[in-house]
Amino acid sequence: MITILSGGTGTPKLIQGIMQIVNPEEITVIVNTLENSYFSGVYVAADLDTVMYTLAGLINEETWYGIKGDTFITHETLKEIKCPETLKIGDKDRATKIQKTLLMKKYSLSRAVDIQRTALGIKSRIIPMSNQNSNITIVTDEGDMEFHEFLIERSGKPEVLDIQYNTVEPSPGLVESIEEADMVVLGPSNPVTSIKPIISMDGVVDALKKAHVTAVSPIIGGAPVSGPAAKFMSALGYEVSCSGVASLYGDFLDRFIIDVEDGKYKEKIERLISDVVVTNTNMRNIGNKLMLARSILGEIL
Repeated sequence: MITILSGGTGTPKLIQGIMQIVNPEEITVIVNTLENSYFSGVYVAADLDTVMYTLAGLINEETWYGIKGDTFITHETLKEIKCPETLKIGDKDRATKIQKTLLMKKYSLSRAVDIQRTALGIKSRIIPMSNQNSNITIVTDEGDMEFHEFLIERSGKPEVLDIQYNTVEPSPGLVESIEEADMVVLGPSNPVTSIKPIISMDGVVDALKKAHVTAVSPIIGGAPVSGPAAKFMSALGYEVSCSGVASLYGDFLDRFIIDVEDGKYKEKIERLISDVVVTNTNMRNIGNKLMLARSILGEIL
């Protein structure tokens, strides 16, 4: 079994490659819930939905958010009647979110996601990081902001001084999915707001120390492939490089994969992690994704 720790963009791309070579029933994905919140009256779990749509073959690969070929009639109508929404939510995507919102009136987030992934024919297991509400605050030079306020309304422009989030309990079965895995993969998602919240929960690091763990750096050439990871890493005192990511994960990593552009960091990282692999990690097409997946999983295939 392969257990993957995921956020909402980089790691789903990798999942597409892993799906080509691993039986979907042998894949478990633990997904960040830190940024979940209510928008326009519906519960939005963006990272969870992105993983779910990826596993179902429905993801919009242009945005890595929402469903490919979706329409936006409701979104445009809301604008016309002077009821703008922070997020641009497609009609089919909104239906998924409405269903999840209604399910959560009766069930936990974990159960709601399980019902939805089963309805979509997904054989892989999807585990939300927590069933409890998790909150994140971006402390900036212009005041405290919620994640989507910072990222969408302010386009990530304010200077970030700190990142704060509450501690939540892991979902049932999460720790066990790490302990029972043949390999745990930390995907190339934002290390501060996607992966760190997962590994900060009780019992997770202890489980990772006992597992065989491989991580892929989301930083290439001193910059994240996408998103505000650079600002967030700097705010917490980490170097914005694959070396900085290694220092965040170093306590439990067995293997670390960095891009060819960052080969100069290999010797430095090897002081923390003995097995450092240098390869192409920029997943521009399915061939890149498959090659990276094989680099990660080759020893257990």
